[in-house]
Amino acid sequence: MSCPPVVDAYYLKEIERARRDLRALIYSKQCAPIMLRLAWHDAGTYDAKTKTGGPNGSIRNEEECKRDENKGFEKAIEFCGEVMAKHPKITYADLYQLAGVVAVEVTGGPTIDFVPGRKDSLVSPNKGLLPDARKGVRHLKDIFYRMGLSDKDIVALSGGHTLGKAHNERSGFDGEWTEDPMKFDNTYFKELLKNKSNGLLKLPTDKALTEDLTFLCYVKLYADEEETFFKDYAASHKKLSELGFRSSVLPTKLAGVNTTVLALVAVAVIVAAAVVLLSYFYHSH
Repeated sequence: MSCPPVVDAYYLKEIERARRDLRALIYSKQCAPIMLRLAWHDAGTYDAKTKTGGPNGSIRNEEECKRDENKGFEKAIEFCGEVMAKHPKITYADLYQLAGVVAVEVTGGPTIDFVPGRKDSLVSPNKGLLPDARKGVRHLKDIFYRMGLSDKDIVALSGGHTLGKAHNERSGFDGEWTEDPMKFDNTYFKELLKNKSNGLLKLPTDKALTEDLTFLCYVKLYADEEETFFKDYAASHKKLSELGFRSSVLPTKLAGVNTTVLALVAVAVIVAAAVVLLSYFYHSH
């Protein structure tokens, strides 16, 4: 495994340039769904107990990319390669997760906080660590709990199926989950609650979300309140994209708070000094 990148001002600027290039590429190629799934499949191999797998760019390895669970990602990796050619200083791990963030945003989804600094790995995780679409509730919980994620994360992240479609040659399933597969919204959950699907796809793992009481509570909530879904999705997506990753970058918001506090302290000192001087002037006359 390589060393983590030095996330200095130059690296941060390159990330923002890559973000702009990804926006243009995803819009022109209409490839948001596969970019989102690339990010998810690279991150979703994480094991919280062994601290292995996760968003480290290993999915670009030919052996891992050609696994049954990752069929069809060659094109997404090729698209990311076009962006990487312009910004070779950033890591593949950062690029793939940034692509997932941008894919959600450009299709109308929530803004997801992105913190760079992931290191690349050429070590592929074991097979079979990603969800199997043919299985149900217990399987979903086993997979996501292994990553250190919660029931709420399971349901919120499943909402990513609002984008794109399943392809028979890749997964053995075919069809779209919603009427508008290029729009990120809460329609996926509304469709899950309908008895008739109108020809739309419902995988066994999709149906599982209505077969568990905890899952079902979140499904109903997200179907009714898109804003709540967006908020929870953004938080869960951020968690997924940072599994096993600890940033060395001081968050901008925190830095801003510290600067504000210092400024307020300085003003308070000046005001206090002025009050003392005025008091002295008043009493001396």
